[in-house]
Amino acid sequence: MRAAAVQLTSTCDTDDNIERADRFTRAAVADGAQLVVLPEKWSLLGHGKDLRAAAQTLGGTAVAWARATARELGIDLVAGSVCEQVPGERLLRNTSLHIGPDGDIRATYRKVHMFDVTVDGTTYRESDHEQAGDELVVSDAAGGLRLGLSICYDVRFPELYRILAVLGARVLTVPAAFTVPTTRDHWEVLLRARAIENQAFVIAANQIGEHVPHGDAGPAMRSGGRSMIVDPWGIVLALSSDREGHIVADLDLDAQRRVRAELPALANRRPGAYRWPAEVLS
Repeated sequence: MRAAAVQLTSTCDTDDNIERADRFTRAAVADGAQLVVLPEKWSLLGHGKDLRAAAQTLGGTAVAWARATARELGIDLVAGSVCEQVPGERLLRNTSLHIGPDGDIRATYRKVHMFDVTVDGTTYRESDHEQAGDELVVSDAAGGLRLGLSICYDVRFPELYRILAVLGARVLTVPAAFTVPTTRDHWEVLLRARAIENQAFVIAANQIGEHVPHGDAGPAMRSGGRSMIVDPWGIVLALSSDREGHIVADLDLDAQRRVRAELPALANRRPGAYRWPAEVLS
């Protein structure tokens, strides 16, 4: 299977974001991609005020475009993540969707880990405007290839990916809007580690550049790019440039089977010996 990661500089202008996602998705398919992954919040990226003002339900224009495009092009599309307004809920959801070649939503994953951190002097509080999900999700792409869904900050929690692998995931998707400092210092290391640990392909689509907010919503945010596709041995198969666009790589599923057979780390697990501590010691 040939897979692609699309790298974007999304803003608060949903219509413009959709237009650029459409252009780069079609370019990826023209390069032979059968599975395309978009970045986190590809259709709307801004501060909390921006997100609340322009969030959509899963029946909105962003998801409608994703479903129609996957159906038209006959591809599996992981529509990165969208800023979802769930009817009846006060807080938003950060939601990744796997859409099949028939245009149907095959799986819905709501980001489990909230980015409540301070990085390089800037404090981020996703939980102020988004509610965490509580379900891990594996979905079936064309040919029965199992996809494990995740979003951005999730990549720092290896237990999530181990569970996805145990549930049969052979490809792990990581749509992201990683900050510039963490992209520089942590991004590649984390992605390659998740690939090696789980002997899985990792398709990581990051945002790139400056995301200009509306009005007085606050300073512009910046993402670090370097979208990449990693194989189960931890080798980077494709790495993006420092601008918007797409990358593609062929996923050698037979080679993955050999890796899992010859170095059977997943089979050699000992779940009965793993006991969670009662508390986290700092």
